[in-house]
Amino acid sequence: MTRSIMAALAISASLISGPAAALEPLSQEAYVNDRLVQARVADMLRRGCPTISARLVRAFSEARALKRYALDKGYSDSQIDAFLDSKDDRKRIYAAADRYMVENGVVNGQPDTFCRLGRDEIARQTVAGSLLSAR
Repeated sequence: MTRSIMAALAISASLISGPAAALEPLSQEAYVNDRLVQARVADMLRRGCPTISARLVRAFSEARALKRYALDKGYSDSQIDAFLDSKDDRKRIYAAADRYMVENGVVNGQPDTFCRLGRDEIARQTVAGSLLSAR
C-alpha cells in the first residue's frame, strides 16, 4: 500500500512540476510567434502585390499544425484563444511583420517592392513563401 501511495504522489508531483507548470506565456514562445509573424508577412505581401496570391489550403493546414504544436507543448485551448484574441499581442506581431518588410525593402504604395519580396520569399521557401503563389 505504501508503494502505491508513493507512486501516486510521484505522479501528482510530476503533473504539477511537469511541462504545464514550466510553460512560458505564448507571447514569448518563439516558434509560435515567428510563424504568426511570417503568416502576417505573407498576408501583407499578397495584398500588396497583384501577381501574388495566397495558398489558402496551405494556410489553413499550417494554422491547424501550429495549434497542434501549442496543444502538444501543453497549452490549453483557452490559453491559445486568449493569446490569439489579445489586441496587444496582435499589435506586437503586426509590428514585427512590418519591421521585417521594411528591413527587406517593402515600401507602402509601391507594389513592385511587395512583389519582389514575395517572389524572394517563395524562391527561398520561407514560411511566408510557402503560403504564397506567384501568378
